[in-house]
Amino acid sequence: MGKIIVAGIGPGSEKDITPSVIEAVSKADAVVGYKYYFRFVEKYLKPGAECIDTGMRQERDRASQAMELALSGKDVCVISSGDSGIYGMAPLLYQMKTVSGSDVEIETLPGISAFQKAASLLGAPIGHDLCLISLSDLMTPWALIEKRIRAAASADFITAVYNPKSHGRYWQLYRLVELFLEEGRSADTPVGCVHQAGRDDERVWTTTLSQLDPEEVDMFTVLIIGNSRTYLDGGKMITPRGYYSETKESGRKIGQDIMNESFRTIASELQRNDYSLGHKWALLHAIHTTADFEMEKILYTDDNAVERIYEKVANGELKTIVTDVTMAATGIRKGALSRLGIEAKCYLMDPRVAQMTSQENITRAQAGIRLAVEEHPDALFAFGNAPTALMELCSLIRQGKAHPAGIVAAPVGFVHVEESKHMLLPFRDIPKIIVKGRKGGSNLAATLCNAILTFDDATNLNPGRDL
Repeated sequence: MGKIIVAGIGPGSEKDITPSVIEAVSKADAVVGYKYYFRFVEKYLKPGAECIDTGMRQERDRASQAMELALSGKDVCVISSGDSGIYGMAPLLYQMKTVSGSDVEIETLPGISAFQKAASLLGAPIGHDLCLISLSDLMTPWALIEKRIRAAASADFITAVYNPKSHGRYWQLYRLVELFLEEGRSADTPVGCVHQAGRDDERVWTTTLSQLDPEEVDMFTVLIIGNSRTYLDGGKMITPRGYYSETKESGRKIGQDIMNESFRTIASELQRNDYSLGHKWALLHAIHTTADFEMEKILYTDDNAVERIYEKVANGELKTIVTDVTMAATGIRKGALSRLGIEAKCYLMDPRVAQMTSQENITRAQAGIRLAVEEHPDALFAFGNAPTALMELCSLIRQGKAHPAGIVAAPVGFVHVEESKHMLLPFRDIPKIIVKGRKGGSNLAATLCNAILTFDDATNLNPGRDL
């Protein structure tokens, strides 16, 4: 009696066929497989070896022929693309052996799978827990596939997608994207696409979950959807597992990792996934500081407000942040200020304030803003306590004395608080971040400033650099 070796020949390049598979093919009396794959192993066949090649969807016939040849005393090699155990011939042959009660010996040899080859071309996207999902519903009911998609998305698995599309299967990938977003996966989640991995017409590109165009994908494409830690760097996908952060060389602190994990948790629990990157970055900071998911309803940002203010930071135009109270200035990260060459100032304790308040019958916070505008009319102004200070700035803007680079409005309280925020809205040319209603606080004002200063970390969801 002969033997059956089920061998994975890799994704489609001779370079990716393992030595053990080459040896098995070269010793086989007969080789059985889909006819397209013989081009990769022809030169390894021994003289006189019988070749049995069939078309697509004839897997059961190939398995039956292999069993018959083995029963007749021949050593048979059954070839599959990728790994024979992943959507390949190995499970079918073992099942056939069980059902028939045959004594034929079966051995499987691993091969490089399509998702592994795709991952290597994309960088390092599968560095943590992952799953594989085929969108082919020829042998699996779509309802079950959809259940698996939801489970993968909600559990934050890196997900490799096989059989994403064909001539008759045109809508399933659209539905997968919809399900991932419904289950809380961020719209900015990196997605890697590899067409014909390892073959002559190989093509590799990256995108995001919300920007993925299923029309660019076909049946020869493998997709890898990152998890909440996956990021893009120079066109490469990377999913860290944590080894680097555990080394002294990384320079990371425990608090940094805790903050990063907190941000990922918040992002997964947001009610919406279609926020612009700048608004989402500010929102994550606000919720992280307050543990209050109502921020999702009351945090307002002008279109691209965070991006516009950060651009002034990046090009060196913005050099000063003025806060209404000392506590707000204290909460702005010193590491970020130093790195960017920015000064955070509060005039509340300036000796001139006391004199001004007694002479003009205004609050100390109002007086501080008047002084600040005289010296820094184009600063970023942040309010976390005093509505009168925000109202004073609005008045100075209308008088043409202040030209803020941006405004963070989060005064808190019950008197004039909501009105002060309403007063700010008409200044359409000034990028604004506003915590609507009565809520606010110096901690919120500071964290929203931090969101602006670290916006270059937003894409990779890496908030703790300057801790």
